[in-house]
Amino acid sequence: MDDQTRIELEAAAFRRLRDHLRERSDVQNIDLMNLAGFCRNCLSRWYQEEANARGIDMGKDEAREIYYGMPYADWVAANQREASEQQKAAFDVAFANNVGGKG
Repeated sequence: MDDQTRIELEAAAFRRLRDHLRERSDVQNIDLMNLAGFCRNCLSRWYQEEANARGIDMGKDEAREIYYGMPYADWVAANQREASEQQKAAFDVAFANNVGGKG
């Protein structure tokens, strides 16, 4: 497989993951982080980091809006539920293990 095809396939897989997570708004970010060590916010941050590494000036809010397909505050208002104390405790561990000072 040539490099351009590989890049296109990887980009298509990323878009499918993004679209799948947009459709599954019932799956909370905290649950993704607790189970998988990443969430939608991580994906938007990785997008931002890659843009910045290529000299594209992009902030966290812009990256989140690109990833979520709407302003982040709108997504939170429409989809995010209050986390339980158990979820919050698990998140603290998952965040420390997977994100640390990056977030």
